[in-house]
Amino acid sequence: MLTEATSPTDHWGSVDKLIKHWLKERQELIVLYCKVDGLKEFTPQDTPIAVKVQALCQVLIDYVSAGHFEIYHKLVKEAELSNHDCQDLISRIMPKIQDSTELALAFNDRYASVELCEKSMPLLAKDLNKLGMVMVERFDLEDQLIDRLHNRLREQVA
Repeated sequence: MLTEATSPTDHWGSVDKLIKHWLKERQELIVLYCKVDGLKEFTPQDTPIAVKVQALCQVLIDYVSAGHFEIYHKLVKEAELSNHDCQDLISRIMPKIQDSTELALAFNDRYASVELCEKSMPLLAKDLNKLGMVMVERFDLEDQLIDRLHNRLREQVA
C-alpha cells in the first residue's frame, strides 16, 4: 500500500503508480471477460468454464473494490491539492459508477462458485453481455476521472 505523500509532486507520483497498477488489473479483467465471453457452448458439466468465470469474478471484485476503496479517494485528494473544484464531475459520474458496481456484485453473487455457476449457466451469455456493456461505460467514466483529476495535477507539478 502506498503511503500518503507530503508534497503534490510526491502525491501525484504515488497515485500515478497506483493508477497504472489498477489499469493493468483492468486489462486482466478485459482479457478474462473475453475468454469467458468467447466460449460459445455453455454446459453445466464444463468445469473449465466455471473456473474461468470464477477467475473473472475474482478480478472483477478486486478491480471494483480498488476503485471504490482506493483510487477514487486518491483522485479526489489530488483535485483538492490542485484546488480544482471537482464536485460537479464527481456528482455526475459516481452514481453511474455505483450502478455498475451493483451489477458487478450481482454478477459475482450469481457466479462466484462452481455450484452457483453451474446452476446459472443458462443465464451466463445474457449476464456477460449486460456486464460487458456496463463495464465499458464504467471504464469510460473512470478514464474521465483520471483525465480530469489526475492528469490535470500532472500538468501543475511538471
